[in-house]
Amino acid sequence: MKAYIKYISSYLPEAILSNEDLAKHNIEWSVEKIEEKTGIKKRHIIAKDEMVSDMAIASANPIFTREIAKKSDIDYILLCTQSPDYLLPTTACIVQNKLGLDNTCGALDFNLGCSGYIYGLSLAKGLIESGQAKNILLITSECYSRYIHKGDKSVRSLFGDGATSTLICTSDKDELFIDSMIFGTDGSGSGNLIVPHGGSCNPIHDSSLIESTDQNGNTRALNNLYMNGPEILVFTLKILPKLLKDILKKDDLLIEDIDYFVLHQANKFILSQLQRLLKIPNEKFLTSFEEFGNTVSSTIPLGLLKDCNRFNSGDKIVLMGFGVGYSWAGCVVTWHDNFV
Repeated sequence: MKAYIKYISSYLPEAILSNEDLAKHNIEWSVEKIEEKTGIKKRHIIAKDEMVSDMAIASANPIFTREIAKKSDIDYILLCTQSPDYLLPTTACIVQNKLGLDNTCGALDFNLGCSGYIYGLSLAKGLIESGQAKNILLITSECYSRYIHKGDKSVRSLFGDGATSTLICTSDKDELFIDSMIFGTDGSGSGNLIVPHGGSCNPIHDSSLIESTDQNGNTRALNNLYMNGPEILVFTLKILPKLLKDILKKDDLLIEDIDYFVLHQANKFILSQLQRLLKIPNEKFLTSFEEFGNTVSSTIPLGLLKDCNRFNSGDKIVLMGFGVGYSWAGCVVTWHDNFV
């Protein structure tokens, strides 16, 4: 048996943070400057009374309302998030209950960011092709906005919230729809994209809430997201060329054999640098950051959804995720007409 992607659906919160909104709240920002630097026009932001589980459920509901699958068909939930509803219990368990899935359904969270979707595909592929599951719901749901200080322009202009659900099923065809995976990790870079306080290492206390402003005018506290942009860029430009080379080598492919490339949508600057470095032509290099911003583990499935009308059955698409951790991963998927 082989694993294949049967369907992808998504949910984006109603509230939108536009460049105009950002410029109103900070006199040093301008609409033109924000869009020129990031390429992002707007970001969806989770509501105050909304949770990651709510977004996850909303993204999964179309799979059932459109009768792509029955709830009784789902035998595993894989939920990728770094902003769970609670430290415990597992958010995937909450989603299983609220969706009304059978008690025989397995459910787990895994804490990964920008590489998480590909790790999730790998976990689903392993469960299916080892005979442990038949129909898996891979959910990405993230609300980094809850970690971001309003005065930190280094991250507030980049990140948006959202969720996606990917239905991964068993195929009786002897064809690899999800090809071999390449993974990488360098934990020495963990401090360059981090929420320093809030975990068991540094629980929240009074000092966690003390705000400070850095030399670039970005204000944050220790319970807010911190990103070292220059170091993230150096890491990305170093790792991605080798990642692509290894993906193609593992599947015995040339870059000319690839129809499209969908990378993690960090921002315009990083992606334009990568496109140049990897020598990918414009017509094959797909972007979606303009409308969604950086939605962390959801950027790749959102990108697939945005451009699905361009794909033909049999197209080979390279997926590459990279970022917080440091963590990176890549693979080739073969498009199937029933994906969306």
